[in-house]
Amino acid sequence: MAKIVAIVTDAHDRVGGGAPIFVEPDKVKRESTAFLLEKILDAIAHDLKDGNYILVDHRSE
Repeated sequence: MAKIVAIVTDAHDRVGGGAPIFVEPDKVKRESTAFLLEKILDAIAHDLKDGNYILVDHRSE
């Protein structure tokens, strides 16, 4: 089962849940943070095209 392990967003009030949330108002910095977290967390960054990235662990348990 896939699990959201982090969220990178441009506005904290647009997201919620139990995953860590990283707020980066700048588009370039937001993308950079998402791709860095992708490597650190061994996850996959998915661009939702609305200012949000979700980092998902797709490994089976």
